[in-house]
Amino acid sequence: MRRSLPLTAIAIALMVAAAGLALAARPEKIDRFALVSRHNVTLTEPNFDAPLSVGNGEFAFTADVTGLQTFEGEYSRMVPLSTMTQWGFHASPNPNGFTLEKFPLTTIDTSGRPVGYLYQEDGKTPPEWGAAAGYLYSNPSRLNLGRIGFVLKAADGHEARLDELKDIRQTLNMWTGELSSHFVFDGEAVDVSTSCHPDRELLAVRVQSPLIAKGRLAVRLAFPYGVAAFNGNGSVWDRPDAHQTVLTRTGENRADFARTLDNDRYAAAMTWSKGSRLVEDGPHRFLLQADASTKTIEFGAAFSQTAVPRNLPTPAASRKAAGTMWKGFWSTGGAIDLSGSRDPRWKELERRIVLSQYLTRIQCAGSLPPQETGLTVNSWFGKFHLEMHWWHAAHFPLWDRSRLLENSLPYYQRTLPSAQAMAKSQGYEGARWPKCVGPSGEPAPTYLESFLIWQQPHPISFAELCYRNAPNRKTLEKYQELVFETAKFMASFAARDEASGQYRLGPPFADAAEVYFPDHAHQWNGTMEVAYWHEGLETAQLWRERLGLKREPKWDDVIAHLPPLATRDGLYVAAETATDTFTTPGRNISHPTMVAPLGMFDGRMVDRETMRRTLH
Repeated sequence: MRRSLPLTAIAIALMVAAAGLALAARPEKIDRFALVSRHNVTLTEPNFDAPLSVGNGEFAFTADVTGLQTFEGEYSRMVPLSTMTQWGFHASPNPNGFTLEKFPLTTIDTSGRPVGYLYQEDGKTPPEWGAAAGYLYSNPSRLNLGRIGFVLKAADGHEARLDELKDIRQTLNMWTGELSSHFVFDGEAVDVSTSCHPDRELLAVRVQSPLIAKGRLAVRLAFPYGVAAFNGNGSVWDRPDAHQTVLTRTGENRADFARTLDNDRYAAAMTWSKGSRLVEDGPHRFLLQADASTKTIEFGAAFSQTAVPRNLPTPAASRKAAGTMWKGFWSTGGAIDLSGSRDPRWKELERRIVLSQYLTRIQCAGSLPPQETGLTVNSWFGKFHLEMHWWHAAHFPLWDRSRLLENSLPYYQRTLPSAQAMAKSQGYEGARWPKCVGPSGEPAPTYLESFLIWQQPHPISFAELCYRNAPNRKTLEKYQELVFETAKFMASFAARDEASGQYRLGPPFADAAEVYFPDHAHQWNGTMEVAYWHEGLETAQLWRERLGLKREPKWDDVIAHLPPLATRDGLYVAAETATDTFTTPGRNISHPTMVAPLGMFDGRMVDRETMRRTLH
């Protein structure tokens, strides 16, 4: 195996070892271009489960096999097509004035004292709470900023159907970030290049086809209204009177669009090559057409929270900038080449490693923690679940790309006062991080929100990963408040059980696998959570020592008196109160959280043989 790992990418190395891959030693330098390029994705038919996307971490555009979003309806039943940004949210009108401050709290006995929680669950809380909970959970939701697709017409005038496209060949070149799409419609070839500018919410497209000069290929830009939906692509198209689009023409080759959806506003702009023109095609719809002298349409589509900059890069310049960014991304940081393996599984494992790096770079490297589907589609009303942030972004520092994780860490610093207020309201010290949140950092009343805790140590873990790549005082001072406020809550949350002398995490408590949460009032000491509490508090103490501060006695007391990891019949189980993990059907089909203490964490609390038996 050839490797170039500034931080040794321990997690991937362990995965390779676990797979038992036989590797031949190859000391030569990795051919990074070959490594990435052999996994470029090529489609020869529509893939409704996995359409391809381009993006930069702040902006993503998901396309069908035409390279644009021509057949949105056909894709909507699986993975819909969207144009999304980190800032793109929409809040529906709130005529009832629902607010978190007005929402009733549910009082639950917590270590012998009454604590109010933001909790709503059908059948368990008063039904009259449902409307308020539904609004607060679903607003704001992710917004599809606009649909960009072809209008393709056959010689007889009918508009193309997806099944009429022939000779489809679409390739995502991950080395350059360019999506190249080829297809034939009505006997004529169409070739499309789609790229995303690395630093702007800007799409660059080049289209070449004889259909253009024949007036049978045009590009449609359409703007939707938002929708407060649990999933989908964040748009509805049948409410044209609910939103406004104001067109302003700037010269012959640019149009700007001022968008208003209730109290939300954003801007868009389109630029195009000589020989094309933009015409209105209906409410919120615009058509880019070319004259009979050209077989090429080239355009850029930009989006912004405020006015789109006056001077935009040309599509060619955007493609070039994208190529430069992606070449730099793949040429730096860690890399693993498994091509020397004698195990036939090497290529599939390597493919997953490379594609995961591409996907998380465009979906999970932005200024907010990603929602579970990144910027591909709307999911869970567009909210991001802070417990999942670790999976999406903790790997970046391990590849020596800490900056991509650090892009989202200011979110925690910005929302720290809210997290501190939540902890204080429940009688704790420090900062309690919520689970399901939007850009404001405010939680939502749900059945699980208040009781999941494995997101709590994440800021400590993130800060430590960044410190390992930049072990200096600047890093320590940058994140010390996050580390210490998080640790204060963790130590405060742990309650001492006088009978055993040990600290207990919960109740109320929802396990990370979300299997036992219906009984949250009677669950405690999750195996994963206890191990993470131990590691998080130890790391926080290490930060104090690095800064020349004394260790916190309370933190040490909690560390020393956490319970051992829960076992039954020689196996690690989900929690001290959930010992039927492997004996009751349905209890071991979710996240295998009991192996996390020797996977995600440092293993200090783990008996290796017990973990080996549990794993197998």
